[in-house]
Amino acid sequence: MAVFAFSVAPLGAGESVADSVAEAVRIVRESGLPNRTTAMFTEIEGDWDAVMPVIQRATEAVGAGGHRVSLVIKADIRPGRTGELTGKVERVEERLAAESEETGHA
Repeated sequence: MAVFAFSVAPLGAGESVADSVAEAVRIVRESGLPNRTTAMFTEIEGDWDAVMPVIQRATEAVGAGGHRVSLVIKADIRPGRTGELTGKVERVEERLAAESEETGHA
């Protein structure tokens, strides 16, 4: 299992890429795999065989207008672990909350 973060955008398509990115995010959400989208990346959790075709379809959709496409992929591969899309963030938040309690800062 792994968490993959990827960013895909058309190059040379003008200043706004929102329509193309929205299509890529729609494909990810329809995959049924755990995912979330932030201002710069879409994260998706699963194994290689499930995630890579989704990233490929999202990339192909962005390039459908004949545009050149920029794709960045980062992966945190952790065999045997699931729920890391949220688990990693929860562990950091727990540590921050504990630190805040220890120091008396809200």
